[in-house]
Amino acid sequence: MSDTHSHHGAPRGFETTAIHAGNTADPATGAVVPPIYQVSTYKQDGVGGLRGGYEYSRSANPTRTALEENLAALEGGRRGLAFASGLAAEDCLLRALLSPGDHVVIPNDAYGGTFRLFDKVATRWGVEWSVADTSDVDSVRSAITPKTKAVWVETPSNPLLGITDIAAVAQVAREAGARLVVDNTFASPYLQQPLALGADIVVHSLTKYMGGHSDVVGGALIVNDQGLADELAYHQNAMGAVAGPFDAWLVLRGIKTLPVRMDRHSENATRVAEMLSRHPRVTKVLYPGLPEHPGHEIAAKQMKAFGGMVSFQVEGGEEAAVEVCNRAKLFTLGESLGGVESLIEHPGRMTHASVAGSALEVPADLVRLSVGIESVDDLLADLQQALDNK
Repeated sequence: MSDTHSHHGAPRGFETTAIHAGNTADPATGAVVPPIYQVSTYKQDGVGGLRGGYEYSRSANPTRTALEENLAALEGGRRGLAFASGLAAEDCLLRALLSPGDHVVIPNDAYGGTFRLFDKVATRWGVEWSVADTSDVDSVRSAITPKTKAVWVETPSNPLLGITDIAAVAQVAREAGARLVVDNTFASPYLQQPLALGADIVVHSLTKYMGGHSDVVGGALIVNDQGLADELAYHQNAMGAVAGPFDAWLVLRGIKTLPVRMDRHSENATRVAEMLSRHPRVTKVLYPGLPEHPGHEIAAKQMKAFGGMVSFQVEGGEEAAVEVCNRAKLFTLGESLGGVESLIEHPGRMTHASVAGSALEVPADLVRLSVGIESVDDLLADLQQALDNK
Protein backbone atom coordinates (compact mmCIF):
# COMPACT_ATOMS: atom_id res chain seq x y z
CA MET A 1 0.00 0.00 0.00
CA SER A 2 2.86 2.38 0.68
CA ASP A 3 4.19 2.02 -2.86
CA THR A 4 3.54 5.27 -4.69
CA HIS A 5 4.55 5.72 -8.28
CA SER A 6 7.09 8.35 -9.20
CA HIS A 7 7.05 10.15 -12.53
CA HIS A 8 9.72 7.73 -13.74
CA GLY A 9 7.36 4.78 -13.35
CA ALA A 10 9.42 3.01 -10.69
CA PRO A 11 7.54 2.47 -7.42
CA ARG A 12 9.00 4.36 -4.47
CA GLY A 13 8.37 4.08 -0.78
CA PHE A 14 5.88 6.52 0.72
CA GLU A 15 8.51 8.31 2.82
CA THR A 16 10.64 8.91 -0.28
CA THR A 17 7.65 10.23 -2.21
CA ALA A 18 6.61 12.54 0.65
CA ILE A 19 10.03 14.19 0.61
CA HIS A 20 10.77 14.24 -3.12
CA ALA A 21 7.52 14.41 -5.17
CA GLY A 22 7.08 17.93 -6.54
CA ASN A 23 10.19 19.03 -4.64
CA THR A 24 12.65 19.44 -7.50
CA ALA A 25 15.70 21.62 -6.92
CA ASP A 26 15.25 25.19 -8.18
CA PRO A 27 16.80 25.36 -11.69
CA ALA A 28 18.00 28.94 -11.20
CA THR A 29 19.93 28.48 -7.93
CA GLY A 30 19.88 24.80 -7.03
CA ALA A 31 17.86 25.55 -3.85
CA VAL A 32 16.78 22.12 -2.60
CA VAL A 33 13.41 23.44 -1.38
CA PRO A 34 10.98 25.00 -3.88
CA PRO A 35 11.03 28.78 -3.35
CA ILE A 36 7.99 30.72 -2.17
CA TYR A 37 6.97 32.39 -5.42
CA GLN A 38 5.24 35.32 -3.73
CA VAL A 39 4.17 36.83 -7.02
CA SER A 40 0.91 37.74 -8.74
CA THR A 41 1.88 37.97 -12.41
CA TYR A 42 4.61 36.76 -14.80
CA LYS A 43 6.58 38.33 -17.65
CA GLN A 44 5.46 36.84 -20.94
CA ASP A 45 7.81 36.12 -23.83
CA GLY A 46 5.72 37.97 -26.39
CA VAL A 47 1.91 38.00 -26.42
CA GLY A 48 0.64 34.59 -25.32
CA GLY A 49 4.18 33.27 -24.79
CA LEU A 50 4.03 31.79 -21.28
CA ARG A 51 7.11 30.47 -19.47
CA GLY A 52 6.20 27.11 -17.98
CA GLY A 53 2.51 27.95 -18.35
CA TYR A 54 2.51 30.71 -15.73
CA GLU A 55 0.61 33.92 -16.39
CA TYR A 56 -1.27 34.82 -13.18
CA SER A 57 -1.02 33.22 -9.75
CA ARG A 58 -4.73 32.44 -9.35
CA SER A 59 -4.44 30.21 -12.42
CA ALA A 60 -1.12 28.66 -11.42
CA ASN A 61 1.84 29.38 -9.15
CA PRO A 62 5.07 27.32 -9.04
CA THR A 63 4.94 26.81 -5.24
CA ARG A 64 1.37 25.63 -5.44
CA THR A 65 2.23 23.39 -8.41
CA ALA A 66 4.92 21.70 -6.30
CA LEU A 67 2.37 20.97 -3.56
CA GLU A 68 -0.25 19.79 -6.06
CA GLU A 69 2.22 17.35 -7.65
CA ASN A 70 3.19 16.08 -4.20
CA LEU A 71 -0.45 15.55 -3.18
CA ALA A 72 -1.24 13.64 -6.39
CA ALA A 73 1.77 11.36 -5.87
CA LEU A 74 0.96 10.62 -2.22
CA GLU A 75 -2.68 9.73 -2.93
CA GLY A 76 -1.78 7.79 -6.08
CA GLY A 77 -3.86 10.20 -8.19
CA ARG A 78 -3.43 11.83 -11.57
CA ARG A 79 -4.10 15.37 -10.40
CA GLY A 80 -3.99 17.25 -7.11
CA LEU A 81 -5.52 20.68 -6.53
CA ALA A 82 -4.77 22.93 -3.55
CA PHE A 83 -7.25 25.39 -2.05
CA ALA A 84 -7.44 28.12 0.57
CA SER A 85 -9.22 25.76 3.01
CA GLY A 86 -10.79 22.32 3.18
CA LEU A 87 -14.24 23.87 2.77
CA ALA A 88 -13.08 25.84 -0.30
CA ALA A 89 -12.01 22.48 -1.80
CA GLU A 90 -15.39 20.94 -0.96
CA ASP A 91 -17.27 23.93 -2.39
CA CYS A 92 -15.34 23.68 -5.68
CA LEU A 93 -16.12 19.97 -5.82
CA LEU A 94 -19.85 20.47 -5.23
CA ARG A 95 -20.13 23.10 -7.95
CA ALA A 96 -18.13 21.05 -10.45
CA LEU A 97 -20.06 17.82 -9.79
CA LEU A 98 -23.61 18.97 -9.12
CA SER A 99 -26.47 20.84 -10.76
CA PRO A 100 -29.80 21.94 -9.28
CA GLY A 101 -31.98 18.88 -8.65
CA ASP A 102 -29.04 16.53 -8.03
CA HIS A 103 -28.85 14.51 -4.83
CA VAL A 104 -25.96 13.60 -2.52
CA VAL A 105 -25.77 10.97 0.22
CA ILE A 106 -23.92 12.41 3.22
CA PRO A 107 -22.76 10.55 6.34
CA ASN A 108 -24.60 10.77 9.65
CA ASP A 109 -21.33 11.63 11.37
CA ALA A 110 -19.76 14.19 9.03
CA TYR A 111 -17.64 17.16 10.04
CA GLY A 112 -19.93 20.02 11.08
CA GLY A 113 -18.57 22.38 8.43
CA THR A 114 -19.28 19.87 5.66
CA PHE A 115 -22.84 19.45 6.92
CA ARG A 116 -23.31 23.23 7.07
CA LEU A 117 -22.06 23.55 3.46
CA PHE A 118 -24.79 21.13 2.31
CA ASP A 119 -27.52 22.22 4.70
CA LYS A 120 -27.19 25.99 4.52
CA VAL A 121 -25.37 26.72 1.24
CA ALA A 122 -25.83 23.97 -1.38
CA THR A 123 -29.53 23.57 -0.51
CA ARG A 124 -30.16 27.14 -1.68
CA TRP A 125 -28.85 26.13 -5.12
CA GLY A 126 -31.30 23.26 -5.41
CA VAL A 127 -28.97 20.46 -4.34
CA GLU A 128 -30.72 17.79 -2.30
CA TRP A 129 -29.12 15.51 0.27
CA SER A 130 -30.03 12.77 2.65
CA VAL A 131 -28.18 11.15 5.50
CA ALA A 132 -26.93 7.56 5.71
CA ASP A 133 -24.92 5.55 8.20
CA THR A 134 -22.01 4.97 5.84
CA SER A 135 -20.55 2.24 8.08
CA ASP A 136 -23.56 0.17 6.94
CA VAL A 137 -23.43 -0.52 3.19
CA ASP A 138 -27.18 -1.26 3.06
CA SER A 139 -27.92 2.12 4.63
CA VAL A 140 -25.96 3.79 1.81
CA ARG A 141 -27.69 1.69 -0.83
CA SER A 142 -31.17 2.60 0.42
CA ALA A 143 -30.31 6.32 0.63
CA ILE A 144 -29.36 6.45 -3.06
CA THR A 145 -32.01 7.82 -5.44
CA PRO A 146 -32.06 8.06 -9.27
CA LYS A 147 -30.82 11.66 -8.82
CA THR A 148 -27.82 10.73 -6.65
CA LYS A 149 -24.61 12.07 -8.18
CA ALA A 150 -22.26 11.63 -5.21
CA VAL A 151 -21.80 9.57 -2.06
CA TRP A 152 -19.80 11.35 0.65
CA VAL A 153 -17.75 9.41 3.18
CA GLU A 154 -15.46 10.31 6.09
CA THR A 155 -13.41 7.48 7.51
CA PRO A 156 -12.43 7.65 10.32
CA SER A 157 -15.26 10.13 10.87
CA ASN A 158 -15.28 13.32 12.91
CA PRO A 159 -15.87 13.15 15.90
CA LEU A 160 -17.33 9.64 16.40
CA LEU A 161 -14.44 7.79 14.69
CA GLY A 162 -16.81 5.71 12.59
CA ILE A 163 -15.24 3.46 9.97
CA THR A 164 -16.61 2.99 6.46
CA ASP A 165 -15.57 0.16 4.16
CA ILE A 166 -14.33 2.27 1.24
CA ALA A 167 -14.12 -0.58 -1.29
CA ALA A 168 -17.66 -1.80 -0.48
CA VAL A 169 -19.24 1.67 -0.67
CA ALA A 170 -17.28 2.40 -3.87
CA GLN A 171 -18.97 -0.59 -5.49
CA VAL A 172 -22.45 0.57 -4.39
CA ALA A 173 -21.77 4.10 -5.70
CA ARG A 174 -20.40 2.76 -9.00
CA GLU A 175 -23.49 0.58 -9.53
CA ALA A 176 -25.65 3.68 -9.04
CA GLY A 177 -23.54 5.80 -11.40
CA ALA A 178 -22.53 8.10 -8.53
CA ARG A 179 -19.06 9.37 -7.62
CA LEU A 180 -17.56 8.34 -4.30
CA VAL A 181 -15.97 11.21 -2.36
CA VAL A 182 -13.76 10.27 0.60
CA ASP A 183 -12.62 12.83 3.15
CA ASN A 184 -9.21 11.41 4.09
CA THR A 185 -8.29 14.16 6.57
CA PHE A 186 -8.20 11.99 9.72
CA ALA A 187 -6.11 9.19 8.19
CA SER A 188 -3.86 11.06 5.73
CA PRO A 189 -2.52 9.23 2.66
CA TYR A 190 0.19 7.65 4.82
CA LEU A 191 -2.41 5.56 6.64
CA GLN A 192 -5.03 5.17 3.90
CA GLN A 193 -5.29 5.65 0.14
CA PRO A 194 -8.96 5.85 -0.92
CA LEU A 195 -8.34 6.11 -4.70
CA ALA A 196 -6.66 2.69 -4.64
CA LEU A 197 -9.76 1.35 -2.84
CA GLY A 198 -12.13 2.63 -5.53
CA ALA A 199 -12.94 6.21 -4.49
CA ASP A 200 -13.29 8.84 -7.25
CA ILE A 201 -12.27 11.93 -5.29
CA VAL A 202 -10.20 12.42 -2.15
CA VAL A 203 -10.78 15.54 -0.05
CA HIS A 204 -8.38 16.91 2.57
CA SER A 205 -8.27 19.66 5.08
CA LEU A 206 -4.51 20.26 4.69
CA THR A 207 -4.79 22.29 7.91
CA LYS A 208 -4.72 19.06 9.90
CA TYR A 209 -2.20 16.19 9.59
CA MET A 210 -0.75 17.21 6.23
CA GLY A 211 0.40 20.62 7.51
CA GLY A 212 0.80 19.08 10.94
CA HIS A 213 1.96 22.16 12.87
CA SER A 214 -1.21 24.20 13.51
CA ASP A 215 0.18 27.08 11.46
CA VAL A 216 -1.64 26.96 8.12
CA VAL A 217 -5.15 26.56 6.70
CA GLY A 218 -5.59 24.73 3.40
CA GLY A 219 -7.56 22.17 1.43
CA ALA A 220 -7.07 19.71 -1.41
CA LEU A 221 -8.84 17.54 -3.97
CA ILE A 222 -7.10 14.56 -5.59
CA VAL A 223 -8.56 12.59 -8.51
CA ASN A 224 -7.60 9.90 -11.01
CA ASP A 225 -10.01 10.65 -13.84
CA GLN A 226 -8.55 13.13 -16.34
CA GLY A 227 -11.93 14.56 -17.39
CA LEU A 228 -12.90 15.17 -13.78
CA ALA A 229 -9.46 16.66 -13.10
CA ASP A 230 -9.92 19.15 -15.94
CA GLU A 231 -13.41 20.06 -14.73
CA LEU A 232 -12.19 20.66 -11.17
CA ALA A 233 -9.17 22.65 -12.37
CA TYR A 234 -11.49 24.81 -14.47
CA HIS A 235 -13.67 25.55 -11.43
CA GLN A 236 -10.65 26.09 -9.19
CA ASN A 237 -9.49 28.87 -11.51
CA ALA A 238 -12.99 30.22 -12.23
CA MET A 239 -13.92 30.44 -8.53
CA GLY A 240 -10.48 31.35 -7.29
CA ALA A 241 -10.29 30.01 -3.72
CA VAL A 242 -6.69 28.87 -4.28
CA ALA A 243 -3.92 28.15 -1.80
CA GLY A 244 -1.48 31.05 -1.55
CA PRO A 245 2.23 30.37 -2.15
CA PHE A 246 3.34 30.68 1.49
CA ASP A 247 0.51 28.39 2.64
CA ALA A 248 1.43 25.87 -0.06
CA TRP A 249 5.07 26.03 1.06
CA LEU A 250 4.14 25.44 4.72
CA VAL A 251 2.05 22.38 3.81
CA LEU A 252 4.87 20.98 1.65
CA ARG A 253 7.21 21.42 4.59
CA GLY A 254 4.79 19.62 6.89
CA ILE A 255 4.26 16.70 4.51
CA LYS A 256 7.97 15.79 4.54
CA THR A 257 7.61 14.52 8.13
CA LEU A 258 4.08 13.13 7.75
CA PRO A 259 5.12 9.46 7.99
CA VAL A 260 7.18 9.82 11.18
CA ARG A 261 4.53 12.05 12.75
CA MET A 262 1.65 9.68 11.95
CA ASP A 263 3.58 6.74 13.41
CA ARG A 264 3.94 8.60 16.72
CA HIS A 265 0.38 10.00 16.67
CA SER A 266 -0.91 6.44 16.22
CA GLU A 267 1.33 4.98 18.95
CA ASN A 268 0.40 7.70 21.44
CA ALA A 269 -3.32 7.52 20.63
CA THR A 270 -3.30 3.75 21.15
CA ARG A 271 -1.83 4.22 24.64
CA VAL A 272 -4.34 6.97 25.43
CA ALA A 273 -7.30 4.88 24.22
CA GLU A 274 -6.17 1.89 26.31
CA MET A 275 -5.77 4.04 29.43
CA LEU A 276 -9.19 5.68 28.93
CA SER A 277 -10.92 2.33 28.45
CA ARG A 278 -9.66 1.30 31.90
CA HIS A 279 -10.80 4.51 33.62
CA PRO A 280 -13.91 4.14 35.83
CA ARG A 281 -15.36 7.56 34.84
CA VAL A 282 -15.14 6.84 31.11
CA THR A 283 -18.28 5.14 29.78
CA LYS A 284 -17.12 4.61 26.19
CA VAL A 285 -13.93 5.03 24.15
CA LEU A 286 -14.14 5.57 20.38
CA TYR A 287 -10.89 4.54 18.70
CA PRO A 288 -10.69 2.22 15.68
CA GLY A 289 -7.53 0.63 17.07
CA LEU A 290 -9.44 -0.94 19.97
CA PRO A 291 -10.55 -4.52 19.15
CA GLU A 292 -14.04 -3.78 20.52
CA HIS A 293 -14.56 -0.90 18.05
CA PRO A 294 -17.28 -2.01 15.57
CA GLY A 295 -15.14 -0.89 12.62
CA HIS A 296 -11.87 -2.35 13.91
CA GLU A 297 -11.53 -5.15 11.36
CA ILE A 298 -12.31 -2.95 8.35
CA ALA A 299 -9.95 -0.25 9.65
CA ALA A 300 -7.21 -2.85 10.08
CA LYS A 301 -7.79 -3.96 6.49
CA GLN A 302 -7.78 -0.51 4.82
CA MET A 303 -5.47 1.49 7.13
CA LYS A 304 -1.79 1.12 7.94
CA ALA A 305 -2.36 2.26 11.56
CA PHE A 306 -5.27 3.83 13.43
CA GLY A 307 -4.36 7.51 13.62
CA GLY A 308 -4.20 10.12 16.34
CA MET A 309 -7.85 10.94 17.02
CA VAL A 310 -9.62 9.54 20.09
CA SER A 311 -13.08 10.42 21.39
CA PHE A 312 -14.62 9.29 24.66
CA GLN A 313 -17.78 9.68 26.72
CA VAL A 314 -17.79 10.41 30.45
CA GLU A 315 -20.31 9.70 33.17
CA GLY A 316 -22.05 12.82 34.43
CA GLY A 317 -23.20 14.07 31.04
CA GLU A 318 -22.43 17.36 29.33
CA GLU A 319 -21.24 19.23 32.42
CA ALA A 320 -18.75 16.51 33.30
CA ALA A 321 -17.43 16.45 29.71
CA VAL A 322 -16.97 20.23 29.68
CA GLU A 323 -15.24 19.99 33.08
CA VAL A 324 -12.72 17.45 31.77
CA CYS A 325 -11.95 19.77 28.84
CA ASN A 326 -11.44 22.72 31.17
CA ARG A 327 -9.21 20.82 33.62
CA ALA A 328 -6.76 19.50 31.03
CA LYS A 329 -3.45 21.39 31.17
CA LEU A 330 -1.07 19.79 28.66
CA PHE A 331 -3.93 19.09 26.24
CA THR A 332 -4.78 22.55 24.89
CA LEU A 333 -8.47 23.42 24.79
CA GLY A 334 -9.01 24.28 21.14
CA GLU A 335 -10.68 23.47 17.84
CA SER A 336 -8.97 21.82 14.86
CA LEU A 337 -6.67 18.81 15.10
CA GLY A 338 -3.69 17.03 13.57
CA GLY A 339 -0.92 19.24 14.95
CA VAL A 340 2.15 18.07 16.83
CA GLU A 341 0.62 19.37 20.08
CA SER A 342 -2.29 17.63 21.79
CA LEU A 343 -5.71 19.29 21.78
CA ILE A 344 -8.94 18.61 23.67
CA GLU A 345 -12.42 19.86 22.86
CA HIS A 346 -16.14 19.44 23.48
CA PRO A 347 -17.61 18.80 19.98
CA GLY A 348 -21.21 19.55 21.01
CA ARG A 349 -20.36 23.10 22.00
CA MET A 350 -17.36 23.71 19.73
CA THR A 351 -16.60 22.09 16.33
CA HIS A 352 -20.00 20.45 15.88
CA ALA A 353 -22.32 23.16 17.19
CA SER A 354 -23.59 23.57 13.59
CA VAL A 355 -25.20 20.09 13.64
CA ALA A 356 -27.17 20.57 16.88
CA GLY A 357 -30.77 19.44 16.39
CA SER A 358 -29.97 17.61 13.13
CA ALA A 359 -29.51 13.92 12.33
CA LEU A 360 -25.79 14.54 12.86
CA GLU A 361 -26.06 15.83 16.45
CA VAL A 362 -23.23 14.47 18.62
CA PRO A 363 -23.56 13.16 22.20
CA ALA A 364 -23.38 15.89 24.86
CA ASP A 365 -21.06 13.80 27.05
CA LEU A 366 -18.47 13.44 24.26
CA VAL A 367 -14.87 14.69 24.50
CA ARG A 368 -12.61 14.66 21.42
CA LEU A 369 -8.84 14.40 21.63
CA SER A 370 -6.25 15.14 18.98
CA VAL A 371 -3.37 13.17 20.47
CA GLY A 372 -0.07 14.89 19.68
CA ILE A 373 3.49 13.62 19.55
CA GLU A 374 4.57 14.65 23.07
CA SER A 375 5.96 12.13 25.59
CA VAL A 376 3.08 9.75 26.07
CA ASP A 377 3.50 9.47 29.86
CA ASP A 378 2.89 13.21 30.17
CA LEU A 379 -0.29 12.93 28.10
CA LEU A 380 -1.57 10.01 30.19
CA ALA A 381 -0.85 11.86 33.44
CA ASP A 382 -2.69 14.95 32.22
CA LEU A 383 -5.83 12.99 31.26
CA GLN A 384 -5.66 11.09 34.55
CA GLN A 385 -5.72 14.32 36.60
CA ALA A 386 -8.43 15.87 34.39
CA LEU A 387 -10.66 12.85 34.98
CA ASP A 388 -9.81 12.28 38.65
CA ASN A 389 -10.51 15.77 39.98
CA LYS A 390 -14.17 15.51 40.74
